[in-house]
Amino acid sequence: MKSVLILGAGSDVGVALAKVFAKQNATVTLAGRDIPYLETIAADLRIRYTGVSVYVQSFDAVAYDTHAAFYAGLPQAADVTVCVFGYLGDQEKAQQDFAESRKIIESNYVGAVSILNVVAEDYQRKGNGVIVGVSSVAGDRGRQSNYVYGSAKAGFTAYLSGLRNRLVKRNVHVMTLKPGFIKTKMVAGLHTPPALTALPDKLAAYVYKAIGKKRNVVYYLPLWRYIMTIIVLIPESIFKKLKL
Repeated sequence: MKSVLILGAGSDVGVALAKVFAKQNATVTLAGRDIPYLETIAADLRIRYTGVSVYVQSFDAVAYDTHAAFYAGLPQAADVTVCVFGYLGDQEKAQQDFAESRKIIESNYVGAVSILNVVAEDYQRKGNGVIVGVSSVAGDRGRQSNYVYGSAKAGFTAYLSGLRNRLVKRNVHVMTLKPGFIKTKMVAGLHTPPALTALPDKLAAYVYKAIGKKRNVVYYLPLWRYIMTIIVLIPESIFKKLKL
């Protein structure tokens, strides 16, 4: 893993991943909307990890028409692309205002498909590469508390599965990451159980190792795999009456 492109690098997980890759002396390209913030992160990485190359590129997940040009104009080709951007949104607002639903769906699914289609074509042509998509356990089954967000993540999970099936014969690996709660700005103000809430730095280290092992679908924390298995197996006649 000599170079990495992090899409959504301004997120807490994106920053943590940048540190892990930079520590391994990989070239890092930070892509996102908040360029001043990304420049600050880049400067810190260059000081913290002497000799590492760090680039900053403007990227907007929902500016679909710019994605091909963005990718073609990268200063450094990346052999690993991590798609970590997303938007949790407000479920109650989304129920009443389609603009909120649309923002959730486009930020978590449509934007990811748009840019990863471009990346996949390039990796398929080259015959190597790694794509990591950050989905969510929320996509395993629709629940009243976050079903708009969950439906977008379910779509993204299915997309990554199909991409993995398509690209494996071209020596391109696709990994789906399904985290549960992560202690980030996205869930600020929400109460999350400490035992089920991941820290960005530990998650990033886990992801780096999982890439090296060519894992396909990764739950983090691992306990979430068992929790979601149980939730998925609950009969619909019972599940629909639960408050989840």
